[in-house]
Amino acid sequence: MFEGLRFNHWKTDLGADGIVVLTFDRADMSVNTFNRDVIEELEQIVERLAIEPPKGVVIRSGKPDGFVAGADIREFEQFEKQGRVLASIENGQRVFQNLARLRCPTVAAIHGFCMGGGTELSLACRYRIASRDPKTKIGLPEVMLGIMPGWGGTARLPRLIGATDALPLMMTGRALSAENAKSLGVVDQLTSPELLVAAAKELIAHPPARPIAQRAKAWATNIWPVRQILAPVMLKQTAAKVRKDQYPAPFALIEVWRRGGSSITQRLKLEARAVAKLATTPTCHNLVRVFFLQDRLKKMGGGDSGIAKVHVVGAGVMGGDIAAWCALRGFDVTLQDREMKYIQPALDRAQDLFAKKLKTPEAIAPVAAKLKADVDGQGIADADLVIEAIFENKDAKEALYRSTEAQMKPNALLATNTSSIPLDELRRAVNAQGRFLGLHYFNPVAQMPLVEIVRQDHLDPANEARALAFCKKIDKLPVPVKGTPGFLVNRILMPYLLESLRMHKEGIPGPVLDKAAKKFGMPMGPIELADTVGLDVCVSVGKEVGDYLGLEIPDGLDALIADGKKGKKTGEGLYKWENGKPVKPEIDPNYQPPEDITDRMVGPMLNESVACLHDGVVDDADLLDAGVIFGTGFAPFRGGPIQYIRSEGADRIKAQLDALAAKYGPRFAPKAGWDSAQLRVAPV
Repeated sequence: MFEGLRFNHWKTDLGADGIVVLTFDRADMSVNTFNRDVIEELEQIVERLAIEPPKGVVIRSGKPDGFVAGADIREFEQFEKQGRVLASIENGQRVFQNLARLRCPTVAAIHGFCMGGGTELSLACRYRIASRDPKTKIGLPEVMLGIMPGWGGTARLPRLIGATDALPLMMTGRALSAENAKSLGVVDQLTSPELLVAAAKELIAHPPARPIAQRAKAWATNIWPVRQILAPVMLKQTAAKVRKDQYPAPFALIEVWRRGGSSITQRLKLEARAVAKLATTPTCHNLVRVFFLQDRLKKMGGGDSGIAKVHVVGAGVMGGDIAAWCALRGFDVTLQDREMKYIQPALDRAQDLFAKKLKTPEAIAPVAAKLKADVDGQGIADADLVIEAIFENKDAKEALYRSTEAQMKPNALLATNTSSIPLDELRRAVNAQGRFLGLHYFNPVAQMPLVEIVRQDHLDPANEARALAFCKKIDKLPVPVKGTPGFLVNRILMPYLLESLRMHKEGIPGPVLDKAAKKFGMPMGPIELADTVGLDVCVSVGKEVGDYLGLEIPDGLDALIADGKKGKKTGEGLYKWENGKPVKPEIDPNYQPPEDITDRMVGPMLNESVACLHDGVVDDADLLDAGVIFGTGFAPFRGGPIQYIRSEGADRIKAQLDALAAKYGPRFAPKAGWDSAQLRVAPV
């Protein structure tokens, strides 16, 4: 059947049973992604299968941990620069549509991650079977890049499982576990990884019928009148979460589905045109840039950390959650505090985390066993990494280092989770300073992806590399930063928070400030954020960073803290909190906020970003943008503070700061670094 044809990325095997097993194994790559060469080879294979149909086709991956990660984003970026996105999309659609039209049964045998174009390849098959394995995740995450599925995802998934299930998946980019995919009807069967191909062949021999309820839902939610009724509802729900001018992809996806009729040819045409248009938007350009920034951070952790056992001192919210996360990621962890009564709440929170992530008792038990209470600190002697996570007090930390270091192995790392104290001060209490560094996590640990690797002047580069490798092992994104007060993220975040709190003290309502920040693109408003972090933490970090930057803490916060009103954790701060949610006061509909509140909030953040770049807090502008995006949630569609300055114009932002300084005082005065060429060049 395939005589005379040689393929670099696909292997074909025609068995005695008449079924072709088609294995995707992209050459010279650790994961499968689609590029032009891969698609061209698949086109040749599908053409031959159409001419000589076998009894069936099974498509599988030759990679051990994944099916297909999606399209090659670097090639997509080049196509956009060359104006060739539409042609590329149409070509992929045509090949997948030819696969869908084959006269023989086709089955996608999925193990591991199956994302984007990989999911669309599976949707072009008649059936899908997936491994019952935690690694198996199926999704269409294109919205994360500012676009939408373009190789048939919008045309096929709503018709397979119903629009009310399909559209939310595509609009959020949420990945499904194998079990969830089966319950929704995205896949037809589940099996173990080793039986995947055999089960796929059995599926060809005995094709299953789609459940009547699934077919009815798929039909009912896609007929023309229902689409015209549902689409406005979905648009309204989406508009309540994101702005169309900031994230246009979900809105475009709904419109493509609304207009799409019974003809798949017409649906594919609408899809291709929408993707090509979205690819030209600033949102897409910036989100693709963020994708590459994330990829860069992931690749920084190569090599072996030499860490298997972790000891955490301090079982508060941060220390306890760091310990739980390390155990979840396979490390043996001991957790120390003064008494068991301080450790137990952390162990209880850990059980909640394990239950949420692992689901079944069989999976939870071995992970829970990796986390042990250790009041006496016996785990220090065996630990490869000791993490100090006690309260923010320099003297207390230094005393702890002196007592702890004497018990540590010679090659063990000693790390602090301090959020603001300069490491060149703390290191003086450490004898072997080459192994001392900061591992600054962000709250909540299980959700925030960033860890700052905080340097000090005597840190051994080999130990920094070990810390980077450790971060990779625990699925965190590391950014190396200079150990000056506030490091990177808090140094940039605190001027924004302090100016927002100052405006709140001036009488601007918290909900107004929060709304303005969210309109800019921040994930949470500054007043709600201050309560969430804890007013006591804000004041502590604010004083440390404020002394360094010449900023003052607004009046009134100390009094709230003295009254026990520390924010979310105590049930009241700047807002009252009920069931974990802020109760925000109603605003007089006639209230008119000052026009410059967004400039006053964002300006200090941009100013400090430029200063951090100038002071060498990070190695380059890309790492600064990555750190602020993944550490604060800074509007990803804007590409980070430095990229935002580039897009708006450095001279214009600087002039804006000059105007604010003239009106409100020297705290807004532009800092050193605004003449940097890095602010005026397009990102690579």
